[in-house]
Amino acid sequence: MFGKRRKNLKKEFDDILLEDIDQAFTTWINARKNQETVFEADEEMAAQTKATRAQYELLYREARIRQVKGHLQSSVISR
Repeated sequence: MFGKRRKNLKKEFDDILLEDIDQAFTTWINARKNQETVFEADEEMAAQTKATRAQYELLYREARIRQVKGHLQSSVISR
C-alpha cells in the first residue's frame, strides 16, 4: 500500500538524476572543447571547466551511491 508509491518516487527521481548527469556531461565536454580551441584561454575559463567537471563527478557519485541503473553513454562504450 505505502511501498508502491515510494518505488515510483525513487524511479522518478532516478530518471531526473540520469537526465541531470547527461546534461552535466555534455556541458563539461563542451567547456573542455572550448578551452582547448580558444587560443588565449584565461584562468576564468579554466575554472569554469573545472567547476563543470566537479558538478558532473558529484552527480555521478550520487548515482553510484543510489545504485541507479540507466542507459550507457556512447563515450563509455567506445573506451
